[in-house]
Amino acid sequence: MVFQLEAPNRSIPNSLPHSIEGIIQVFTSTHRSFFTNVMAQALRIAGQGTSVLIVQFLKGGIGQGYQHPVQLGQHLDWVRCDLPRCIDTPDIEESEALALRELWDYTQTVISQEKYAMVVLDELSLAINLGLLSEAEVLSFLKKRPAQVDVILTGPDMPQSILEIADQITELRRTRRP
Repeated sequence: MVFQLEAPNRSIPNSLPHSIEGIIQVFTSTHRSFFTNVMAQALRIAGQGTSVLIVQFLKGGIGQGYQHPVQLGQHLDWVRCDLPRCIDTPDIEESEALALRELWDYTQTVISQEKYAMVVLDELSLAINLGLLSEAEVLSFLKKRPAQVDVILTGPDMPQSILEIADQITELRRTRRP
């Protein structure tokens, strides 16, 4: 007997009899780090046929911007802010602030359009804590997002208001073992 598995046809909206409610996950740490387990989760989900978007707000240096996403496989788009450098200070040039704003506006638009089932917002807490994005605006958007979209937020010092609406919070810690 031969069996064949096929990925579900994502071009048919709401092909399931009911939609599954998405969750908000927060991965936080005391240090700024690359959350490899989050990226591995995104790759795994995309490999199973689910559309995924990774947005890196403060990473730059490669002239990418949302207009030129890196596509990893068929179902994962990865965008960075169109910045000449990585941001680690609230003191940014006007062109950098504009690029960050454009990326945030793009992110809100594609999430609202339900283009992606999972969205990773990398270092979003830093963008908020540096005063580059409004905490109130981010919180409002997360509350109004389409219910079936999973959102993963990463970064140190996640604002308490976002932690309060999160369905899952994971704190990453470094331990030293002899």
